[in-house]
Amino acid sequence: MKDTLGVLLAGGAGERLYPLTRDRAKPAVTFGGIYRIIDVTLSNCVNSDLRRVYILTQYKALSLNRHIREGWNIVAREMGEFVEVLPPMKRVSDQWYQGTADAVYQNIYSIGSEQPRHVLILSGDHIYKMNYGLMLKQHNQSGADVTLGTIQINPDETYRFGVIEVDPDNRVTGFEEKPTVTRLRAPGNPDKVPASMGIYLFNTDVLIPILLKDAEDESSSHDFGKDILPKMVDDYRVYAYDFVDENKKEALYWRDVGTLEAYYEANMDVVSISPVFNLYDEAWPIRTHQRQYPPAKFVFEEPGRTGQALDSIVSAGCIVSGGTCRYSLLSPDVRVNSYTEVDCRIRRAIIDRDVHIPEGTTIGFDPESDRQKYFVTDTGITVVTRDYSLFENPVTVDYFTSE
Repeated sequence: MKDTLGVLLAGGAGERLYPLTRDRAKPAVTFGGIYRIIDVTLSNCVNSDLRRVYILTQYKALSLNRHIREGWNIVAREMGEFVEVLPPMKRVSDQWYQGTADAVYQNIYSIGSEQPRHVLILSGDHIYKMNYGLMLKQHNQSGADVTLGTIQINPDETYRFGVIEVDPDNRVTGFEEKPTVTRLRAPGNPDKVPASMGIYLFNTDVLIPILLKDAEDESSSHDFGKDILPKMVDDYRVYAYDFVDENKKEALYWRDVGTLEAYYEANMDVVSISPVFNLYDEAWPIRTHQRQYPPAKFVFEEPGRTGQALDSIVSAGCIVSGGTCRYSLLSPDVRVNSYTEVDCRIRRAIIDRDVHIPEGTTIGFDPESDRQKYFVTDTGITVVTRDYSLFENPVTVDYFTSE
């Protein structure tokens, strides 16, 4: 992996995760209590010995930039290793990023300065465990110009994915972008369809001229899945790498948490008694930045006023003071006050940071009433955020006054 440069796309606005992305970039949204979504992909990089990573940001990136600076300075810069944020610089264009390929193209100078043999393009909003070194091994053995990470999905899910046609040797022979119906099936498995994971491993001497050519094409949307890869099938050696899961569970685990429903379900996956996505695997740790909070605390043991959390994850700094949490995930510094019943009075809800819920509030039982105060998805998940502010953290009225 020393000859490989990782390019992690983290600049999307994340409209489908609104209102969680109202004030922050999607990869900076909290996951699993103490993590940010981007930590999962970055942990895959470090665990795969990929130690040179550019993170391309654009949209409301303050908290993301801070998180990377404080939590991912773990590599050895004196050894040429880095995890570095690259904001849009308009070095080769007067536009903001127009698509995934354009984002990489606009950073072509930075990529070239590292002189990598391979460039691994990743997304910052997926939850999975993958050893990219295995993908690189197949890429080199097959003599590929580009290798796509793929996962096998059910035919009724194809409307959500770019799907590909693959021959028995894993060579890609065709693309279809989010078809409602497709004849494509995985080699050797007629019940599954190969779908793109949004992971692309390029030879650098192929990637750079391809990006330059695409940048000159006014009809292109400058996207890897829609424009670049389909055009490469006839003239280049394009191969598929079928996902090998490091999660060590019976079923493969890969989640695109780009919607509120998917985000909610992925968080509930880590809360379950036997977690579908395992955060406790010492062989494949998920890293993050954590502030110095005190341990979690549970107080009061009285009838109807017992501090307890059942089938839940409780992070450091939390105080469960005479309340009960069931099937819940508490991020750091949360307080649950007496007589609160999270899951009974509050259920199927995502509560953002810096939110105070008054005594007697009920959430998740009356969607029409909830919609008057909160954001409610079509499937009935209620999202509670603080009032809009010009500032990332809430401030008091005193902040705006002076003596």
